[in-house]
Amino acid sequence: MESMAKTIEKRIQREAHILCFGFPAQGHLSPILQFCKRLASKGVKVTLISTCTTSTTSKFIQTQASSIKVEFISDGTEEEKSKATSPEDYFERYKVCVSQSLSEFIEKQLNSECPPKFLVYDSIIPWIFDVAKSFGIDGAPFFTQPWAANSINYHFLQGRFKVPLEEPIVTLPSMPPLRVNDLPSYFDVNGTYPLSLDLLVNQFSNIEQPNWLFCNSFDKLEDEIVKWMASKYPVKNIGPSIPSMYFDKRLESDKAYGLSLFKPNTDTCMTWLDSKEIDSVVYVSFGSIAALEKEQMEEVAWGLKRSNSFFFWVVRESESEKLPSNFLEGTSEKCLVVSWCSQPEVLAHKSVGCFMTHCGWNSTLEALSFGVPMVAMPQLFDQTTNAKYVEDVWHVGVRVRMNEAKLVTREEIELCIKEVMEGERSKDFRRNSEKWKELAKEAVDEGGSSDKNIEEFVAKLLSS
Repeated sequence: MESMAKTIEKRIQREAHILCFGFPAQGHLSPILQFCKRLASKGVKVTLISTCTTSTTSKFIQTQASSIKVEFISDGTEEEKSKATSPEDYFERYKVCVSQSLSEFIEKQLNSECPPKFLVYDSIIPWIFDVAKSFGIDGAPFFTQPWAANSINYHFLQGRFKVPLEEPIVTLPSMPPLRVNDLPSYFDVNGTYPLSLDLLVNQFSNIEQPNWLFCNSFDKLEDEIVKWMASKYPVKNIGPSIPSMYFDKRLESDKAYGLSLFKPNTDTCMTWLDSKEIDSVVYVSFGSIAALEKEQMEEVAWGLKRSNSFFFWVVRESESEKLPSNFLEGTSEKCLVVSWCSQPEVLAHKSVGCFMTHCGWNSTLEALSFGVPMVAMPQLFDQTTNAKYVEDVWHVGVRVRMNEAKLVTREEIELCIKEVMEGERSKDFRRNSEKWKELAKEAVDEGGSSDKNIEEFVAKLLSS
């Protein structure tokens, strides 16, 4: 019986080989890697492609994600990259080099025993679709932002609103009224982020062509927006793309993403958290990209101290010099500061009662999925929109307010932490967070909305 099952699985793998292209950034690679694992668990062969070319990263991914194959292709030589005169020029060179190296990779795969039938690609590089189609391979984008942000990008591309805003409030289908600071940061009135605006809005430049639009979200989380988008396009949520051991446990030993561009100190983190009481710790992280100004870093530090809570703070090595002098010595009894950690393990720990976050989508979705209330302190990109939803739609936390100097003061940080940890609304935040946790688990579990979407995709692929 067992040998027959293996024979069937091998036959299926010969019939369906899926390529997935991940953009080489932490927040983009982690969710698509999890999607790859889910696809592989359905019996198809999956190859993850990226341009992270360091041998150490390659080895780590391959060790932690044995169910899939990982390949790296060239994004140009260091000499070629150094010739870029601007970010726009860099990404144009990236497009030229990756189009060529991906074409060469696909050509080799087409001559293999199990040629690819489909290519899933990061939505911020929509031109990958054209590369796939040139070889007769179908493709679909994978959105790493929520539909709230995606739909804003879509409506902007459709001309439904302009920047600078003509009115103080933007009204869009199936969304709450949005102020300018609720829109993604690349809609800045001063044109501060032109490259980001082009990259992220242009995700929808060929939206009419793919037969699937995958997204790292789940139906009930963004119910109204998903229904509106799905009435026009083939939207398929497959999230939350979070390690299986925290939810359905159907993917054996899947306790971590299997990729980290930074080295976590897991033992130290868990030992410290184990020594704290339930819901007593404020976990603080601003992700892998955001860089706070020194003055803002100091306000965060003193605000955390003033809250009088235990706090666990991830401060990347490149950011550590911004900490106030003698801060660590003066707070050592109340805090742990590390350069990186395994965030799912931390958020799943019983001692964590609040997450002070930049509201990157992976972090926001993880907090929702683990039932942890939030203090939202957005920095860039879709984070401002995510923070709006954290406070006003999902009701799982509060959003900090800046003063006239665009600074979040220590007093504001103290106030927000106390509001979430012990304020009048703290029980409501916890109750709502638990609700979203259960709905997230339901989505990825067997027969859930996200699981059904993956099953439908694989079945369609096998029948084509």
